[in-house]
Amino acid sequence: MPKIKLAEKAVDLIREICTKFNNDEGELINVLHQVQSKLGYLPAEVQEVIARELNISVAKVYGVVTFYSFFTMLPKGQHPISVCMGTACYVRGAEQVLSEIKRQLSIEVGETTPDGRFSLSCLRCVGACGLAPVVMVGEKVYGRVSPQQVHKIIAEYKEGCAAEAKTA
Repeated sequence: MPKIKLAEKAVDLIREICTKFNNDEGELINVLHQVQSKLGYLPAEVQEVIARELNISVAKVYGVVTFYSFFTMLPKGQHPISVCMGTACYVRGAEQVLSEIKRQLSIEVGETTPDGRFSLSCLRCVGACGLAPVVMVGEKVYGRVSPQQVHKIIAEYKEGCAAEAKTA
């Protein structure tokens, strides 16, 4: 993967977040959450700055980033789509919903559409088992999703992107 050059503004932001947590290595997960919240993802270059600021090895930071599925080293799309594959969702058809999303967006899990609008991931449980199968787009939860509803959900965000582009 090509190395990226971090903007000085991004480096300053990372340092500020680390300082907020007293540059304490015990706060690594909190630092990672906040940095990802601000930057959108945690590429190797970001991890290197965090490791330096917390005075820990890059391997330790990388180990935490790759262990927890919440963290990502790749940029997410403008509208990240997550499909719950927990037991209740899986039993009620999440696999078919996931297949339909992949088909309609022409991407696989872990990928982002070429236009940067959508990215796709799976997660284990969102705590809404009564609404299974569940799909999240950003923070919005869609319950009892069928493969037939996927087009409507995606269209809602495609139309939103078109409306945003017209007003820009």
